[in-house]
Amino acid sequence: MLRTERLILRPFGREDAPTVQRLAGAREVADTTLTIPHPYLDGVAESWIATHEEAWKQKDRATFAVTTEAEGLIGAIGLHLRLGHQRAELGYWIGLPFWNRGYATEAARAIIAFGFESLGLNRIHASHLTRNPASGRVMEKAGMRFEGTLRQHVVRWGRLEDLNTYAVLRSERAV
Repeated sequence: MLRTERLILRPFGREDAPTVQRLAGAREVADTTLTIPHPYLDGVAESWIATHEEAWKQKDRATFAVTTEAEGLIGAIGLHLRLGHQRAELGYWIGLPFWNRGYATEAARAIIAFGFESLGLNRIHASHLTRNPASGRVMEKAGMRFEGTLRQHVVRWGRLEDLNTYAVLRSERAV
């Protein structure tokens, strides 16, 4: 469990599934990610949550529920780990009702600190669809630097998409 000024980052529980389905299932949220389906069918959230414990044991992924005291579950954040290379890919989503409040940036800063301090990572990187510049602002505010654009790198909903890539190295992290 990680704590920030306003957030608690904790493991997901099965009881979070209905909220995950409702928040992540919003078209606006799914549209800004590569992996969230839309429509978000019954059972998908339960299946996703069920993968977290084993993924952590295998040192493949660290996934956290982003929560507040007042509002409960508002999103998710995690690191896809490549410990042999001392790096991880950061990924996150925040439910639409909670956009533009700085929650993603606050959670990203906490998970980046966790990656460097607790997991011994040297590099944390992340990408966003170029048509979602708000995610790039989150990455910059979390201390990441723009590294480049991967042109027509992925397909989302039948559309070729460019990705902007950001990263931060342990040596660049502000103390």
